[in-house]
Amino acid sequence: MGIFINKNTRLLVQGITGNEGQFHTRQCIDYGTNVVAGVTPGKGGQKMDDVPVFNTVKEAVDCTGANCSMVFVPPPFAADAIMEAADAAMDMIVTITEGIPVKDMMKVKNFLKGKRSRLIGPNCPGIITPGDCKVGIMPGPIHKPGGPIGVISRSGTLTYEVVYQLTQKEIGQTTCIGIGGDPIVGTSFIDCLDAFEKDSETMGVVLVGEIGGTAEEEAAEFIKRKVKKPVVGFIAGLTAPPGRRMGHAGAIISGNSGTALGKITAMKSSGIHVCEDLGTFGELCAEVFQSS
Repeated sequence: MGIFINKNTRLLVQGITGNEGQFHTRQCIDYGTNVVAGVTPGKGGQKMDDVPVFNTVKEAVDCTGANCSMVFVPPPFAADAIMEAADAAMDMIVTITEGIPVKDMMKVKNFLKGKRSRLIGPNCPGIITPGDCKVGIMPGPIHKPGGPIGVISRSGTLTYEVVYQLTQKEIGQTTCIGIGGDPIVGTSFIDCLDAFEKDSETMGVVLVGEIGGTAEEEAAEFIKRKVKKPVVGFIAGLTAPPGRRMGHAGAIISGNSGTALGKITAMKSSGIHVCEDLGTFGELCAEVFQSS
């Protein structure tokens, strides 16, 4: 069944009539996701293929019973789109949009306090429960249904790489989540780790981090205290120079914090099996998970 999304998820797409929205909506539908609505202000009453388009999220929810939103709205308007979805009591809001200003995300973060909605992203590839539901831009065929491993990552591309290596080793996944690479994101490593620890079908977890911030160190401490299932980790950016942003807005070493070495040390001290050569990730996972 996985975590957060499943076959019962009813998806609406904000920004469905844009090029990216149309392309990835079709990809989600082809994978088997139940896409019930789209939202583009001013285009209500139209259709994107067979998907009805509404002017507002609330109208879409009232008409279709949608419980999850995927956001493809351009950066200047994305924060308002997220808050509109939360106002409509979406269970999940998966924000793919990259380049949302940090000050806008601070406003979103405060707005979501006390709301029922869980935000994944922004600047993320989304979430997939293989064989059940895909809400995002990840390539569906590389995933293997049936578990038993959960995947959490700050990097979209690295998510695809580790998932591919797991699948090549015949290791299925329960749910794979790209939490996003921005400084402020909705769902953290710890949120996902807690959900995977409580999920009866997840027997182990893969955690992929990168330089910048303290999310990986905090996750390592949580794993040490709360997670009984085996965890395999990888940190990208071991050779990154201080002060230079590497890829994501949050991937920057500032002063003495956020280094790959510091994160790897924290992970190892918490009992995480750390892979330092991405090319051997699948082999390490097979060794760790098959012996657990």
